[in-house]
Amino acid sequence: MHTTLAGLNLANPTMLASGIMGYTAESFLQVAKGGAGAIVTKSVGTQPRTGYANPIVVQTKAGLINAVGLPNPGIDIFTEEIKYTKTLLHIPLIVSIFGYSAEDYATAAKKAANAGADAVELNVSCPHVKQTGAEIGQSPKLLAEVTQQVKAAINKPLIVKLSPNVTDLGVLAQAAVEAGADALTAINTLRAIAIDSETQQPILSNIKGGMSGPAIKPVALRCVYDLSQIVDVPIIGCGGITTWQDAVEFFLAGASAIQIGTAVADNMAVFSTITKGVESYLRQKHYKNVEEIVGLAHRK
Repeated sequence: MHTTLAGLNLANPTMLASGIMGYTAESFLQVAKGGAGAIVTKSVGTQPRTGYANPIVVQTKAGLINAVGLPNPGIDIFTEEIKYTKTLLHIPLIVSIFGYSAEDYATAAKKAANAGADAVELNVSCPHVKQTGAEIGQSPKLLAEVTQQVKAAINKPLIVKLSPNVTDLGVLAQAAVEAGADALTAINTLRAIAIDSETQQPILSNIKGGMSGPAIKPVALRCVYDLSQIVDVPIIGCGGITTWQDAVEFFLAGASAIQIGTAVADNMAVFSTITKGVESYLRQKHYKNVEEIVGLAHRK
């Protein structure tokens, strides 16, 4: 079930979401063997970052809240892993980038692209990290500036991952597309908190974190549905996808591909399971491919 997305040739429309697996070729190969059509790395910046102290993850009834703090080795070290991974991997490798300024984003993106990344995804919306791209993802002007500078710095597809923690997601989506984004990912995590009734204190060391998993799926689905009426670039659905039925719903809402994150922790083969389920659904409904069902939920 091959599909094309913003110039990327995917083995299938399922992708690993950023923030789940590590930064090594071995972990990426595990995901590829699990049936993913593409891989998005954890976010990397221009400089190494240690992240937050434990506890950094808390389980909720329908997902996870995490405040990891974007720990990463820095783009200069990570470029070696990109080069090595590209000698082993036969599906697209998309490098997620974060930064403190438009220049930071452009520098990291250019190094990733030069090292062999097939595309770049901008993480402008991590809600739990202080003094990074959180403000950028909430300002149309700053988002446009970052997108424009990165687009000028690379000749690879540029994906912008949007935050749901804003008043008007459509305005930000339009700003990113007008500045040169080739595709959008919707959505990043929802801002959340967990409190321990015994200690009477927030559980996470950073107090607040980003919520992922099944609980945010209806929100993500609504965002994809809304955005597909506003922008003309491909949309990648992300948020709470665990089954092939979830995937189909995102396609019907307007997504051309999907990203899977939290569900990978329980089942690395979730990509294959979802792909097989979608293929069976398409056959039963007499469709030739996923493209034929994208956006069908908008029919009057």
